[in-house]
Amino acid sequence: MIVAGATRPLGLAGKLLRLNWPLLLLTASSASLGFLMLYSVAGGDLEPWAGRQMTRFGVGFAGMMVVALIDIRFWRAMAPLAYAFGLALLAAVELIGVVGMGAQRWIDLGPIQLQPSEIMKVALVMALAAYYAWLPPERVSRPLWLLPPIMLTLAPVALTLMQPDLGTALLLLAGGAVMIFLAGAHWLYFAVGTAGAVSLVWLVLSSRGTPWQLLKDYQFRRIETFLDPSTDPLGAGYHITQSKIALGSGGFSGRGFMQGTQSRLNFLPEKHTDFIFTALAEEFGFVGAAGLLSLYVLILVFCGLSAITNRDRFGALVTAGVGAVFFTYFFVNMAMVMGLAPVVGVPLPLVSYGGSAMLVILFALGLAQSAHIHRPAAV
Repeated sequence: MIVAGATRPLGLAGKLLRLNWPLLLLTASSASLGFLMLYSVAGGDLEPWAGRQMTRFGVGFAGMMVVALIDIRFWRAMAPLAYAFGLALLAAVELIGVVGMGAQRWIDLGPIQLQPSEIMKVALVMALAAYYAWLPPERVSRPLWLLPPIMLTLAPVALTLMQPDLGTALLLLAGGAVMIFLAGAHWLYFAVGTAGAVSLVWLVLSSRGTPWQLLKDYQFRRIETFLDPSTDPLGAGYHITQSKIALGSGGFSGRGFMQGTQSRLNFLPEKHTDFIFTALAEEFGFVGAAGLLSLYVLILVFCGLSAITNRDRFGALVTAGVGAVFFTYFFVNMAMVMGLAPVVGVPLPLVSYGGSAMLVILFALGLAQSAHIHRPAAV
């Protein structure tokens, strides 16, 4: 059982020595592979993507180190404020949000466009970890004490659905469910939840063409495209068709660096963001794709080991939650570009071009580092 404990005061040198160095190196390696691919898909140029991404990573990496060196107890105290801030930003999207690709999901801050739903993924993890660190373990599975985490999860899910952003809403819902599971809630709740989800899917599909239709028309088209891309190969099915061609053409060892025809000839859509994994697989083949996946799996392994060995309940839960969020990013993105999941616009962590996701992921990994550095000493 994970229990709370006190940490000894550490100086700067002591904190640096206690960093989770393998996790730090894996983070930098994954991002470096992203710089390489952004340079490639731009035709061998740092502009317009690789150079900017390096700058963002530099700023985010420095921020990650600052977050890591601050005591995890501070972040536990800040969890309610982080959640309230994320929720306020989601509400602000409805008032001052920027519209892009048919959805209102961003707030324009000048140098970057902030996507509050990305911030909410980590803020939700922090809030639920703080709640369960406060709640006595014997109350975790009691129905009355399950209501607060359920409401904490459903509030941002509802605001995200209003943008509309079904993919991120589902990821927030999954993240909340994972945190409740990690905290020790009884499996029967999840069995009932799964049955409810299946019923909801049936209800959504049945609503098409009715006055109470539950999804937008373009979201239904995404589902149809996912099931059979050949029904509209030059329209809604174009993205996934070209993605599969690029994946297949890479073979075992790939066409070679900067030799990917699908990306260089602009057949591959969104080659610097959502479909960058496809560009990597075309140039470096199965070997390159497996290499990136190995880096991601190792990040999960070191997050998991840190969580298991941490006797502070908040630190353990937030580290496990960060690992779960990271997993949803790359699992959904890879499944999406391979045609195993609908296209929902989820970036490949640390690799896809973008500011919000990069900074949020680095902040989350900073939290995991803080929990690792400030974990209670063994007794």
